[in-house]
Amino acid sequence: MTEAAHPAFDSFVNTIAALRSPDGGCPWDRAQTHASIGDNMIEEAYEAVDAIQADDIPHLREELGDVLLQVVLQSQIAADAGEFTIDDVCAEIDAKMIRRHPHVFGDMKAENANEVVDLWEQVKLAEKETAEDERKGLLDSVPTHFPALLQCQKISRKAAAAGFEWDTVADVWDKVAEERAELEAAYEAAPKTPDGKVLSKDPSETGMAERDSRVVAAEMEFGDLLFALVNVARKMGIDAEAALRASNAKFRRRFAEVERRRGNKGARSRT
Repeated sequence: MTEAAHPAFDSFVNTIAALRSPDGGCPWDRAQTHASIGDNMIEEAYEAVDAIQADDIPHLREELGDVLLQVVLQSQIAADAGEFTIDDVCAEIDAKMIRRHPHVFGDMKAENANEVVDLWEQVKLAEKETAEDERKGLLDSVPTHFPALLQCQKISRKAAAAGFEWDTVADVWDKVAEERAELEAAYEAAPKTPDGKVLSKDPSETGMAERDSRVVAAEMEFGDLLFALVNVARKMGIDAEAALRASNAKFRRRFAEVERRRGNKGARSRT
């Protein structure tokens, strides 16, 4: 493997350093902190995913640049504070990728993508067992601010890598059936509106000191059912996040077609 030069990347790093420079830099860029632009990382990542889903390659190139801007700017903020540099970031992720691909850079074997994912989780688990923060729980590394579905996927994968796993897909379907029965029982016990909706109003709107425990129980059981279904997907090798995103897109297309047909019908009726 030959060593490649990346002059455009080096130039970009220098540009961000100049923007943060106290001597002639940009006042806005100099004022930023890790926290002040933290949400920008999330926004830019979502916009990049949108471009991927739309198969819009020119837009994807632009959005990846915006994601890279967040990485380099955060790294420059850290460098200015004496915390770390962009070189530290690159060196650490490079070492991690080599370490987590022992089937490429070591002697282990992985015949397909699913085996690679399992191996990745095993290596991560081994890393955690030797880390300085080993007193933390296994799931503490999963950010709690992740979207709920993505968080659920990561939690279930980590738990499975640690041995908390069902033997077969059929076993997980049994769990789904169990959770459905518990949800139906909790729903029957919860107070409901005349049209059958659970009364989940804020306590301040009802004059109650706290939310009805029966409503909370129904919501929790519904969450347990969703969690079990995500494990069905994982066990089948399906990305639940990607699957739901595709279903959302399909529904949008179909709904837009219904709106278009209704609009055309309305236009004809006025002629």
